[in-house]
Amino acid sequence: MNQAQRRDFFATLKAHNPAPTTELNYSSPFELLIAVILSAQATDVGVNKATDKLYPVANTPEKILALGVDGLKQYIKTIGLFNSKAENVIKTCKILIEQHNSQVPENREALEALPGVGRKTANVILNTVFKHPVIAVDTHIFRLSNRTGLAKGKTVRAVEDKLMKVVPKEYLLDAHHWLILHGRYVCLARKPKCDTCCVTQYCDYYRDQQRRQSRSVS
Repeated sequence: MNQAQRRDFFATLKAHNPAPTTELNYSSPFELLIAVILSAQATDVGVNKATDKLYPVANTPEKILALGVDGLKQYIKTIGLFNSKAENVIKTCKILIEQHNSQVPENREALEALPGVGRKTANVILNTVFKHPVIAVDTHIFRLSNRTGLAKGKTVRAVEDKLMKVVPKEYLLDAHHWLILHGRYVCLARKPKCDTCCVTQYCDYYRDQQRRQSRSVS
């Protein structure tokens, strides 16, 4: 995929979804931070089911800290890795209270110092909450970027770095959400839905598939 195609690729995604956003339910930066911590190796649907019960009871660092690890587990036990996640969330709440006046910091280093928060989670918060033009590369975006030729790389960080270089600036702020949603619902891992995809004309994978089919017919 060349740069002109990349521009058209994102223009097409924007035309189909002008205002993309996260599918995690939240009403404050803190709620999103906790939801993203809980979402590791879990679905947004599963996280939302848990937080829809948790947040009416406890949706601040002080209130969740008051639940304690065991109390928090009762709300998130349907989510994978809930034991370690409960411990990380409680530790994070304590740090937010003691070091950040109970506020989610707008700083990568401070975010990544929180238990359960890595580079991907920090990028989600920086992008979604604070509107930083960064991209959180998850399995969907990693797969889509390599498959389409949008930004090839052997590691998550390599793909992130490449995306930051090649995504046109006017699309960079929303690129994360366009890509994750397209990877989640269209460019599937086992069987991509090329027949309903709006950007096949720019996709390396689709062109390769078409060439193979034409050779097999001839």
